[in-house]
Amino acid sequence: LLRVLALATLLSPGLACPAPCSCSTKKNGRLLAECAYRELRDVPPGLSPNVTILTLSANRLGRLGRSSLAEAPELQSLWLGYNHISAVEPGALAHLLHLKNLDLSHNRLADFPWQELSGLGALQILKLSNNRLSWLPRGALAGLRELRSLWLNDNQLATLARGTFEPLPALAQLQLFHNPFNCSCKLFWLKEWARSTSASLSGAGSTLCAAPARLRGRPVTEMPGSLCVAPSAQLTYLSSPARAGDGLTLSLHCSVAGSPPPEIRWQIRTAAGRRVDLQGPAAAQAGRRRFLAFKNGTVAIPDFGKEDEGTYTCLAVNEVGTREVSLEVALAGSEGPAEELPRDDPQAGQGCAQRDQPDPSSALGEKLVIVYHVPREARSGAGGRELRPGILPLALGLLL
Repeated sequence: LLRVLALATLLSPGLACPAPCSCSTKKNGRLLAECAYRELRDVPPGLSPNVTILTLSANRLGRLGRSSLAEAPELQSLWLGYNHISAVEPGALAHLLHLKNLDLSHNRLADFPWQELSGLGALQILKLSNNRLSWLPRGALAGLRELRSLWLNDNQLATLARGTFEPLPALAQLQLFHNPFNCSCKLFWLKEWARSTSASLSGAGSTLCAAPARLRGRPVTEMPGSLCVAPSAQLTYLSSPARAGDGLTLSLHCSVAGSPPPEIRWQIRTAAGRRVDLQGPAAAQAGRRRFLAFKNGTVAIPDFGKEDEGTYTCLAVNEVGTREVSLEVALAGSEGPAEELPRDDPQAGQGCAQRDQPDPSSALGEKLVIVYHVPREARSGAGGRELRPGILPLALGLLL
């Protein structure tokens, strides 16, 4: 009877084992399928549906097909290191919802189905070292809140998107060494992140810049801060009095600073519902209106009228970040002297150029109200487009 029971146990589905492998039950009740060093070219069929640990290291697997692991949905540890795997098909890992350890190191992966990681919320260890990965999509690691150890060393990574590791609150160990990093300002965030994180950047002294030439061989964590400065921006305005036959021209100038030199973009949203975006020296037409942007950071609105009131935003953009500053521009008429108008800002009348540089951390959305002193006989209900010669512009306020 004991012999029959023993035989029945060996043949039970819980211990089904592929011929090339050896299977056993661990003390913690997990079922191990040991298939390493077997010269296998594919995942062997016949795995028990209850297997929790599968070792396929040091074989000759060339790819991981969509259905390669369909028989083992309860896997918690999957060891595939030291194979010839050049492709992991989409869907090959998606059903392994209990997976905690995944080792694909020392293979030939140039790409990876990153989108599938979002469903592997139990993952704690991910080894992708010693492959041919050249990029990591933005948000590739989102959802891996239990991930403690990430190995990306010995790949072909030249840069990493800002915030790549921020979705990993449990991260304790990160390996990035032996990648050909281009230490442009796009990667400067990594230095700041490494300084602030509690995670250990293993081999930090070997995480080196490969480019540009002046930084080659220098640790990424020692990139000079002076080379990468976030943009700052300041808006000033200039309006020309109307002349006979001409309308008013309003010019807004955006002064920027930063390293590398920021690119200037304009976003214009008028109260009349027009939306205009300008990048670099350009001209845009909105209806019958023209908006002109110049290389020096000035935007001009010829024949400025009531329909051009709205929000004018300058964006300064470089590889370190973005700074934007906005002005609300309004046009109004006045019967009385301008001095009698309410002044909400103690610096009213001094102009934007005389204000201190805004703190980049402060709230944006400054307001510039331009009030035109219009003699009683020159007033018109049609607004600024009927202003006559002699109208005097006055900056009433800059309000935070």
